[in-house]
Amino acid sequence: MIARACAVPRDALLCAYVDRAGTYTDCFEVMLPGEAGLHDFIEAFYTTWLFRLERAVLSIALRRRVRDHEVTALANAQADSFAVWTVEGREPTQILLRDLSGGTRSYLAVAGKQGGVTRLLFGSAVVGRAGQDFPVWLRATMPLHRFYAKCLLRLAERKLRWG
Repeated sequence: MIARACAVPRDALLCAYVDRAGTYTDCFEVMLPGEAGLHDFIEAFYTTWLFRLERAVLSIALRRRVRDHEVTALANAQADSFAVWTVEGREPTQILLRDLSGGTRSYLAVAGKQGGVTRLLFGSAVVGRAGQDFPVWLRATMPLHRFYAKCLLRLAERKLRWG
């Protein structure tokens, strides 16, 4: 399935950052043939081979291993943090995570569609400092960020579909 850019849903926890001055937001979607809950999506997303590479980098930075059981606890609402993120908001079909610096947000959501299809959503917010433009290096990396986000979403969909 193809991951494509979409509008942030009106009821999304990520909406708090849309159209906020000095903040970048995005949202991507992919359709999963079949049904999946938020906990399934969180586990699939954060255990893809690509995100495991990010987890390896985080393990070095944090000086501790980031383990699958931490992902499972987050997915099952038994933990309010995972690696460098804490839960900013959670509802039955969506979660919004804030990084330790407070500069970024990660949004994951599921929405059922007719015919047993699940819409998987992944979005981000990069919160700039009040009254300041984003640094040039940050703006230059946005195309890479969007590509990476779509890859993560597609891999999570494949993991949910094929196991």
